[in-house]
Amino acid sequence: MRIRKDKDIYNEEEILLIAKASDALAHPLRVELFRYIYTENIARRQVCNKDLVAEFGYSQSTVSQHMKKLLISGLVEAKKQESFTYYYVNLGLLGRYLNSVKKLNT
Repeated sequence: MRIRKDKDIYNEEEILLIAKASDALAHPLRVELFRYIYTENIARRQVCNKDLVAEFGYSQSTVSQHMKKLLISGLVEAKKQESFTYYYVNLGLLGRYLNSVKKLNT
């Protein structure tokens, strides 16, 4: 006889959060971009596209394409100031994502 775990450990919102955030972090460059933005934000430095292009050496269009995926996931937020877009890690969503992933091990 198999013993099943309680299916209600996750609600639909958590499942969608895990899927969306994991998909956004499924590419090595996006992980690096996310980590860089996180590190710079912790040091209280702003990050815009030109900083990411300079740091990683990819074209503007490549960086923008990957940033779009991070923005859609909600892990990163953008704020426009004049002609620049600055990126910030959404710490609240990151915390919820990490807590939801931790439940996978229970």
